Amino acid sequence: SITWVIFLISYWGEQIGQKIRKISDCFHCHVYPYPESEASRMDTMSGLQSQIQDLSVVLEETEQYLAQVLDKVVLALPTWWVQVQKMKAIYLVLNQCSFDVTEKCLIAEVWCPVRDLTQVQDALRQGSYSSGSSVECFVQRIPTTESPPTLIRTNKFTAGFQSIVDAYGVASYQEVNPAPYAIITFPFTFAIMFGDVGHGLIMFLFALWMVLYENSPSLQQASNEIWLTFFEGRYLILLMGAFSIYTGFIYNECFSKATVIFPSAWSVATMANHSSWSSAYLATHPILTLDPNVTGVFQGPYPFGIDPIWSLATNHLNFLNSFKMKMSVVLGIVHMGFGVLLGVFNHV
Repeated sequence: SITWVIFLISYWGEQIGQKIRKISDCFHCHVYPYPESEASRMDTMSGLQSQIQDLSVVLEETEQYLAQVLDKVVLALPTWWVQVQKMKAIYLVLNQCSFDVTEKCLIAEVWCPVRDLTQVQDALRQGSYSSGSSVECFVQRIPTTESPPTLIRTNKFTAGFQSIVDAYGVASYQEVNPAPYAIITFPFTFAIMFGDVGHGLIMFLFALWMVLYENSPSLQQASNEIWLTFFEGRYLILLMGAFSIYTGFIYNECFSKATVIFPSAWSVATMANHSSWSSAYLATHPILTLDPNVTGVFQGPYPFGIDPIWSLATNHLNFLNSFKMKMSVVLGIVHMGFGVLLGVFNHV
C-alpha cells in the first residue's frame, strides 16, 4: 500500500506540473528550476529582483517620455484637427469630380444660383492663384432641360420656420415658399390653443433669454439633444409666447385665473335691487341668471377680451369652448382660403 500511495502522489504531481507549464507558456511566463541549496535560491531571487527594478526604471522613463509627447500633441491637436477636416472636405469634393479626356483636369457639374456665379468664378480664380496652377479654373453655363433643385435662403430667424415647412414637403422650383407666412400663422394658431398670459410670459422670457445670449459658446455647443431643439427654435418659441400673451388677454386668463383689468360690464347689485331676487326666490333658485333687459344690469360690452364675471358662471367652460371652437373654424377657413390663393399663384 505504501508503494501505491507514492505512485499516485508522483503521478498527480506530474500532471499538475504539466498543467502549470501549459498555463505559464500561455501567458509567456519564465519558469526557473527550483535550486536545491538556499544560497542558489537567494542568488536567483536577487537576480530576479534586479531585473524587476531595471524593468520598472525603463517603464517609468517610457511613461515620462510618452507624457511629454502627449503634452506636445495636445498643443498641436486643434491645428491638426482643422487640417484633417480641410483635407477630408477637399477629398470629398475631388471625389465628386470627373476627369476630362486628357485626364489632366477635373470637371465638376453643379447647380448654382445665377446671382452667385461671379462669386464662384472669383473663388476659383483665387484658388488657382494660391495653388500656383498653370491652368486657370473657369465656369461655363450648360443648358439643361432638368428641373433645378429648390434653393431657399434662410437666416437664424427664418431657419426654424423653414425646417417646419420642409418637414411636410419642400416646394418645387419657383413655387411660392409658405415659410414666410408660417412665421405668423404657426405661432398664432398655437396661441389660440395655448392662450394664457402667465404661461405665455414665461415662454416669452425663456425664448428672449436664448435670443439675447445666442452667441454664447456654452449654449451653441451643448450636447443635450432636447436643449439643442429648444435653442434652434428660439425665435419660434419667442413668437409663440408673444402671441400666447395676446390671446391670453382675449381669453382673460392668467395662470388659468380671470383678471379684472377693466370693471365688469355686469352689475350684480343692480340685478339684486331691481329684480325679483327675494329671499324666497334665492332659497328655491341656487343658480341665478343676470337679465340684461333689466336697466343697469348690462352696461355694454367689455372693452377687451372676455368679461371676468364669466369666471363665476356655471357654464363658463361651455361658453369658452364654444367661443374658441367657432373662432378656430373661422380662422381655419381663412387659412385654407389663403392656401388656395397661393395654389393659384403656383399654377399661374
